[in-house]
Amino acid sequence: MNAPAAAPVPIFATPFAALPLAVPAALNEALAALLAARATEEQRDPETPPDPLCYRSREDLFDWSAEPVAALRREMLGALCAVVRATNLGAPGEFDRLTVQARARFALIRPDGGLPAASLPLASWCAIYCVAAPPGPSARPLSGVLRLYEPRLGSMFMDAANWRLRPPFAGGHHTWQPVAGQMAAFPAWVAHEIALNRTDQDLVLVIARVRFANPGQESAPPW
Repeated sequence: MNAPAAAPVPIFATPFAALPLAVPAALNEALAALLAARATEEQRDPETPPDPLCYRSREDLFDWSAEPVAALRREMLGALCAVVRATNLGAPGEFDRLTVQARARFALIRPDGGLPAASLPLASWCAIYCVAAPPGPSARPLSGVLRLYEPRLGSMFMDAANWRLRPPFAGGHHTWQPVAGQMAAFPAWVAHEIALNRTDQDLVLVIARVRFANPGQESAPPW
């Protein structure tokens, strides 16, 4: 008797999207100047220890009234909603009834600085927009990359039969090179970091944690 043909299917897939936003270069320049000017001690995130190589702001960026920030907020949340729609089942118009809740901060990754690995609490999605990115040194291709950690590797036994699986079954961490004008989006539970910036200029990022609520939903914990 012939054995039936094997037809494995992927399970536990994790969505990730990298996409350009409709943000003019002039707006990015205005954003970079505004964020640099407001990178003060008063605006620094009080819940993280001061780091001379990485400035992290309070998580109130999307509350600012400055037009460059308001424009970026519209673009980031609009693009994220498109990504979320593409990953969800639902009747037409069902998604449009949801309320978007978002908190955002900016980070200035100085030369030789980075962001340690973390996941984002009380949110379903993370969006990271690159305002400004220096050209990476050819000898350090992983300078300043966003690295998303594969959660299975910590408990997975590796042998000769699974260390080199073909896509989409292959395991391993995923990296994304920040480019000015582009955004990455992925589930907020994924542990991620910004690798050391091995250039002589700042890497400027806006990091948002986002969740969606049904009309009248009051069960979500406060930020």
